[in-house]
This record gives sequence, C-alpha cells and structure tokens, in this order.
Amino acid sequence: MATALKPTVDDRYVYRFGGGVSDGGSGDKNLLGGKGANLAEMASIGLPVPPGFTISTAMCTRYYDEGQQFPQSLRDEVAEGIAHIEGITGKVFGDHDNPLLVSVRSGARVSMPGMMDTVLNLGLNDQTVEGLARAAGDERFAWDSYRRFIQMYADVVLELDHGAFEEALEIAKEDQGFTLDTELSAGDLKALVVEYKKLVRAQWGRTSPRMCTTSSGARSARCSARGSRSAPRSIAG
Repeated sequence: MATALKPTVDDRYVYRFGGGVSDGGSGDKNLLGGKGANLAEMASIGLPVPPGFTISTAMCTRYYDEGQQFPQSLRDEVAEGIAHIEGITGKVFGDHDNPLLVSVRSGARVSMPGMMDTVLNLGLNDQTVEGLARAAGDERFAWDSYRRFIQMYADVVLELDHGAFEEALEIAKEDQGFTLDTELSAGDLKALVVEYKKLVRAQWGRTSPRMCTTSSGARSARCSARGSRSAPRSIAG
C-alpha cells in the first residue's frame, strides 16, 4: 500500500501520485480536482496507477491573480514532479534515445466530459521523435504522435487557429489521393510536421524546438489545459 505523504507547508502546489507515493486523497477534490484526488486515492490504496503529479487549484488561482506568471517555486516543484515520473519509468524527459512522454489533462471538482482540454505526447520534438521511433520499432507511429502533439499544443497552449492545421492535414491526404488519416505514410507525416511548424511560425511568430521538452513547456501546457475550465463550452455546460 502506498504511503500518503501529506505536504508539510501551506504553499505546496505539486502533488505526486504513483510508484508507492500519494501526496493527496479522495478528500482533496477542492485542491486537486476530482481527477487528481481520485488518482491520489487509488495510488494510496495500492492500485497500479501510472506515476504523475497534479498542480493544485491554488496555483491556478495564484497564476491568474499574478498576471499569468509562474513563481520560481512552481518551476522547482514541477522539476521534482517530472523527476518522480522519470525515477519510476526509467525514461528521461527530453532524452533523445529514451524520451519520457506525458499527457497533460485538466480537471475540476465535478466531471465535465468533453469540456476539458488535453495535450498528449508532451516531450516530443525533432530529436525525441527519432528515439520514440527506434524504441517502438514503428516510425509511422512516432511521426503521427508528433504531428498530433504539435496540433494539440498549438491549439490548447498557443491558441492558434485549429482550422489551419486541419486544412493542412486534408491537403496532405488529397495530394496522395487518400481519404483516411491512417493511409498517410511515415514520410507523409514527416512532411506534414514540416507544414505544421510553418503554421506555428506564421501564426505565433517563432518556433521553439524545446517548447515540449522543458519544465516550462510542461507548466504552460498544464496551465493552458486547466484554463479550459473557463472556456465558453465549460461555462455553458
């Protein structure tokens, strides 16, 4: 059974779970959201929960109160949270040969299916995608994961025009005479990644190959996903 390690300071913002550790529990829904609290609870009773960490609602409030700025303390805590996952999985965030990939999911005290944003495959870039291809033995899988990541990150974090990326995907299929995404080859997907990066540069003004392999990229994705709670579809729901 996992050991519940309750924080000893009031200003802690990152709560780990998995690998025999649980910094929260089912009673922490106001602090961790329903998803975070339930993951912590499952970990605390010994269920095989994949390792991860939750950034508290208190940090979300502080982030907006302070002009959407992260305190240094959060940077340090996120780095510790990533190290927690690395230690259990044996993978390293940003490593070219054995990259750790994480998903970033938003949460709330109550379930709102379809209302929250998600970013998958955080950790992929031009170098780590090659490591993923080698590890998986599937080049197409790796490049499809990468193009999906760029599209999600551009939409959720950078708030770029989602339709432009969908249009680029449709053009890529039309050029090959395909109707399904699954018909695109690894080479086709590599070319699509190039087009996606051009769209990011055109709409955002720059591209950053390390945006997805630093703790700042993880923080940005997490805060953007959590911000989906304030999106019109969530409020309407």
